[in-house]
Amino acid sequence: MSDDARFGLARTVSLPGPLALDGGARLSPVEIAYETYGTLNADGSNAILICHALTGDHHVASTHPITGKPGWWTRMVGAGKPIDPARHFIICSNVLGSCLGSSGPASKDPGGAPYAMRFPVITIRDMVRAQAMLVDHLGIGTLQAVVGGSMGGMQVLEWAATYPDRVRSAVVIASAARHSAQNIAFHEVGRQAIMADPQWRGGDYYADGKAPTAGLAVARMAAHITYLSEAGLTEKFGRRLQKRDAKSFGFDADFQIESYLRHQGISFVDRFDANSYLYITRAMDYFDLAEEHGGLLANAFKGTNTRFCMVSFDTDWLYPTSESRAVVHALNAAGAAVSFVELSSPFGHDAFLLDVPELNRVVDGFLRAGE
Repeated sequence: MSDDARFGLARTVSLPGPLALDGGARLSPVEIAYETYGTLNADGSNAILICHALTGDHHVASTHPITGKPGWWTRMVGAGKPIDPARHFIICSNVLGSCLGSSGPASKDPGGAPYAMRFPVITIRDMVRAQAMLVDHLGIGTLQAVVGGSMGGMQVLEWAATYPDRVRSAVVIASAARHSAQNIAFHEVGRQAIMADPQWRGGDYYADGKAPTAGLAVARMAAHITYLSEAGLTEKFGRRLQKRDAKSFGFDADFQIESYLRHQGISFVDRFDANSYLYITRAMDYFDLAEEHGGLLANAFKGTNTRFCMVSFDTDWLYPTSESRAVVHALNAAGAAVSFVELSSPFGHDAFLLDVPELNRVVDGFLRAGE
């Protein structure tokens, strides 16, 4: 049994590569930060790969080393939960291009200097290829399941399309098979906020540690609005004032929602790199699974034996149910086995991260049916 099978193990592995990227570049070596939970069984059949979203990381069920907060998906991963280390060997890796241990713009180039904006532009498929290298390193041939929400769901779809013989089950939550024009627009606003910050300096800010935190905070604020629902915002904040009885007639955070968004922006810059935000949002914008397969989404899943579970939320306007239905229709056209459910939640896109008990029941039932 490999050392990698020990419970709660976190490490970074340097794989020699080279990793051929969609943009034409080749990356070598490839650093991948990851965590594992549980034990790989004798025949290697119980491995589940969890794919994280845009600003997530590999600390899926362990205390975050920077924030001190619990892992981002402890509602789904843990003892007695749908993805359980008592039953599964759980893997979660930090995506290529990120800033939390895997190769990205803050990594050192062969000359020893940070890549910054000289890091090659990456795609969702590049992220998945890097994950496949890690799975190979761990000695795993076929994954029991690949599971993810939002950008993580994009990776799940890419896994099923690129490595169909290695994925027995795929769980795609609050996601889509391509990034819409609206979502590209929101990302561009965030990127421009970062690049307009005088501290960005073309991405070369690592030497003095003076990062474009103001621009990154604004990018996070704009993005965070898209993760919520109008009903949720109204219920939680409405037009209530923040720690005051009357309007200030100035530009302080008069309203609770303003204070909340400012807090989200300020806390985000402590754990994330601005250049990584540029690279990962661009990877999401480039994602179009149909385009990768001759313009017809069903071609991505032709002949697949993978079981699919598609989940959407009724208040998610970032990745609305129509996006999931488009994937389901393509899977039906390809003759794939697919289950689909739209869940009700007031939380908008963020529902997959929050307390939605029905989501746990859906994922648990689907995974157990495939074991």
